[in-house]
Amino acid sequence: MRLFKPTEAAKMIRVSYPTLKQWIYRGKIRTIKTPGGHHRIPESEIRRWMNPPAQAQGGGETLPLASISGRNKLLGMITGIKFDGLLAQVVLEVGGQTMTSIITRNACRELGLKKGVAAYALVKATEVMIIRA
Repeated sequence: MRLFKPTEAAKMIRVSYPTLKQWIYRGKIRTIKTPGGHHRIPESEIRRWMNPPAQAQGGGETLPLASISGRNKLLGMITGIKFDGLLAQVVLEVGGQTMTSIITRNACRELGLKKGVAAYALVKATEVMIIRA
């Protein structure tokens, strides 16, 4: 079970650190305390908070991440991006492992991908697609 510091978890679920701390104090998000009394958030809890409906493009309706047919959605953190012409190489750390995806430069910009941003790798056959978390 992977544990994250509150500052890391806040970035991954896209809320401010003070908001996350309030959620911890109110029991809204489950944590594990270290022997020194520090809160750590399990990866499973981060996944739970990252799966509320996401804004669909265009029509304004909302669709949950679970509505995607691919089942191999792996939550990770972007550790690097390299641009070369029209392409972007996105490096994602997932559970201590590194995954690399080649996507278009425009897709990378439109998704707002950058180092330190949480994202899902959607694995389908031999392709790895990136979904901004």
